[in-house]
Amino acid sequence: MSCSRTCCVAHPPLLPLFCSVSGGGVRMSRTIICTCTRGHSHVRRYALYEELDAEDQDRAREVYRACLKLIPHQQFTFSKIWALAAKLEVRAKRLDAARKILGMALGMAPKDKTFKVYIELEMQMGNIDRCRRLYERYLEWNAANVRAWTKFAELEQALGETDRTRGIYELAIAQPVLDMPEALWKAYIDFEIGQGERARTRVLYERLLDRTKHVKVWLSYARFEADPLPSGDEEGTAASEEGEEAPAARAASARAVFLRAYKSLRETSPDAKEEAVLLLDTWKAFELGLDGVLPAEAVSSFVEKVTKKMPKRVKRKRPIKTDDGLQVGQEEYYDYIFPEEAGAAPHLKLLELAYKHKRQKMAQEDDGDDALAGPPL
Repeated sequence: MSCSRTCCVAHPPLLPLFCSVSGGGVRMSRTIICTCTRGHSHVRRYALYEELDAEDQDRAREVYRACLKLIPHQQFTFSKIWALAAKLEVRAKRLDAARKILGMALGMAPKDKTFKVYIELEMQMGNIDRCRRLYERYLEWNAANVRAWTKFAELEQALGETDRTRGIYELAIAQPVLDMPEALWKAYIDFEIGQGERARTRVLYERLLDRTKHVKVWLSYARFEADPLPSGDEEGTAASEEGEEAPAARAASARAVFLRAYKSLRETSPDAKEEAVLLLDTWKAFELGLDGVLPAEAVSSFVEKVTKKMPKRVKRKRPIKTDDGLQVGQEEYYDYIFPEEAGAAPHLKLLELAYKHKRQKMAQEDDGDDALAGPPL
């Protein structure tokens, strides 16, 4: 089999596909399918050649059509081919044909990329209602896709539809399964902060804490309480310095969150000592940053209270065991002893005194050795 077409000479894998397009009577075979499945870039080059070099849009359209017929869409598909075929129709100013291609793609083998291409097309055309219907269909197909939920909400937010945006976020967080729930909650919280809704944002944080008590959630909550809400004008900025938005009031709210977080971590997760230390370090840095906002005496008092909660860092040993349970040695590790734990372990105080006595004894022996050695010659 031979072909003199420039595209087929330059790209031999296109020969079976070209012959099927030109009606050469070649039967569909594994060779033809492999042309599409393993070399769709050749198909794209072939179609672009027909469209741009040969200036034959009908033939380029037939290239995509033949390729799509050969792909077993029930087993796998290529969103790229569907998108290229639709973009060809857009360049030909045949929007209805482009919509028909993308609609057929969603009906036969829906994929995330196909939805994105279709939504982007309708967005460029300014068809908001079509975008909404596409997002609804997208989320019916994959309700766990957090990116789709956030993009849908961002669309409504850009249109100034605040209530619709909240409704979308509420539907999203109510889903039983989400691929990135933390990203969804963050987007919802950031939206409410951008709206200047401190009370609504606070409620969201409380709802999130009902699901997880992770230290990062507590730190984000405390940071939110400490930071001023965004304001669009100078008058709003001046008004925000009074009442609940006053710096001292915000500091008190953040401090209350830090205290709740510390108690929660120590009571519900006593073994999460690294997280508790991270929380205390952040809390202490927050109190030190209030210098200039609060009187120096008040800042020192709050810093001292946090410092008293700081644990002691001690070195310990634990056995190293193999998979069979045999002890093969010991390893050293650092542990944290919090003030409330010191009373429950009185032997730690004795151990500390023993270490102190040993250090003093070693220092005395070193001094004695230096005295016996005499002055240097």
